[in-house]
Amino acid sequence: MKSTKSLILSAFIASILYGCGSTASIISTPVENIDAIPLKVSDLTKAEKQNWGHLDLIKDTIPGMSVNKAYAEIIKNKKGKSVIVAVIDSGIDIDHEDLDDVVWTNRKEIPNNGKDDDKNGYVDDIHGWNFLGDAYNEQLEFVRILASGNSANPDYAKAQAEHDKEYQKYTSYKTNYEQTLQQIKIADEGIKKHLNKTSYTKADVNAIKTEDKTLQQYVSIAKYVYSLDMETVDDFIKELKDGLVSINERLNYNLNKDFKGRKTGDNPDDFEDKPGYGNGNVKPVKKTESHGTHVAGIIAAERNNGKGAKGVANNVKIMSLRAVPNGDEYDKDIALAIRYAVDNGAKIINGSFGKYYSPHSDWVRDAIAYAGKKDVLIVHGSGNESLNLDEKQSYPSDAIGVGPEVSDNFINVGALDYKYGSSMIADYSNYGKVNVDVFAPGSAIYSTFPENEYKAIDGTSMASPGVAGVAALIRSYYPKLKAGQVKQILMDSGLAVKTKVIVGGNTDHIKPFADLVKSSKMVNAYNALIMAAQLSK
Repeated sequence: MKSTKSLILSAFIASILYGCGSTASIISTPVENIDAIPLKVSDLTKAEKQNWGHLDLIKDTIPGMSVNKAYAEIIKNKKGKSVIVAVIDSGIDIDHEDLDDVVWTNRKEIPNNGKDDDKNGYVDDIHGWNFLGDAYNEQLEFVRILASGNSANPDYAKAQAEHDKEYQKYTSYKTNYEQTLQQIKIADEGIKKHLNKTSYTKADVNAIKTEDKTLQQYVSIAKYVYSLDMETVDDFIKELKDGLVSINERLNYNLNKDFKGRKTGDNPDDFEDKPGYGNGNVKPVKKTESHGTHVAGIIAAERNNGKGAKGVANNVKIMSLRAVPNGDEYDKDIALAIRYAVDNGAKIINGSFGKYYSPHSDWVRDAIAYAGKKDVLIVHGSGNESLNLDEKQSYPSDAIGVGPEVSDNFINVGALDYKYGSSMIADYSNYGKVNVDVFAPGSAIYSTFPENEYKAIDGTSMASPGVAGVAALIRSYYPKLKAGQVKQILMDSGLAVKTKVIVGGNTDHIKPFADLVKSSKMVNAYNALIMAAQLSK
């Protein structure tokens, strides 16, 4: 699942284009929506922002997973068992300062000798496998359906309608971003010239007094940018430029029916064709391929090295499986990646990806069932489109619609924001009383980025690895528990939320939290370890 930040900016851009003097609306929490836990009224500190998913609701009034409390009061100095967590994602920077000591190594394979020493079908798979080879950009699945030219496909007409809609939408985004970027740059240059400075602060802008109508407009634009929680106007300009890169990639690659992204030489519609395709290089092909690195850090960034971020779990080794391109993943790659993880010792698999068309979904469901038989838990991000997954089929899934699950080892995770109360469900998060199992922190999650960097980004992609980290703690300290038991603990031990919440950011759509998720709960590491100890006995 991709981060939603660049798309959220489009709402702000529309405000700038069509009314620079406006201010963002403030939505108060209805009194009836507040339960016994008081709302946090002060802004989060920098330390809280970088660690909020680990904080405790009762102590901090922030809806974290009580990870710090679990370490302080339960784990302490206990010695746990090492757990392999497979991350099926984009490439992972396994040389990152906060990840290099938690990377899984296949001890049965001799590095770089060009041989399949362990006879598992993959040559020189030292830290996992790269099912994409040298590929990076890829089409979306519904675009591949159109590119096939098979109009008899039952999804063809729907795919064509979706393509037309998406292409028009992103073309509009491109125009808006370009126009906004031009206006912001002109305003920025005008303010710098007025102040005779190469950089300026919010205080500098607020201090400007002028009768010049043009300068007043520049000041109004700058003030609006600062109202978006930007430290500088230059930061917003960078956000716009990065957004344009994403939009152009969407138009040029993801939505381009003529683009050919696959580079591995296999037939993605033939499960038996070249099962050892790809290579052993699990690193990102470019710095901007950051998603997998961020996910890995949420699970297992080194906790006691005094650097950057802290992962949820200790005693973890990250197995890197590069199978998610800049576009939609192939079912064949995902099914084989799941099976690779299972066959090579992973006890937990994190999948922060997804789509709404899946021509070979049966291959993936079979792999999920295979993982279940082998006692491997799969944790998955539910998606970032504000959809009810009981009404909209998403993939991968352990069930068709709201039908029976193929196994008890697949847990689907929605995303929370750090503001406890009516706005705690992230406005982008998918939900579903049947098909979403739990919620966990997903917005503004601070973690590792390639080349020893750190950033905070949003998404159910960030909520899923948090839950995978809690699962890893359970499997580390209570290794006798089975995958299905770990899933049930995660669901049963969470904090039950009684409050009503805003759904999809729409203040006219308010429902009880319990109506949006099967467990009616948000994951809590402290409670999970207590329940695991009891069940383990």
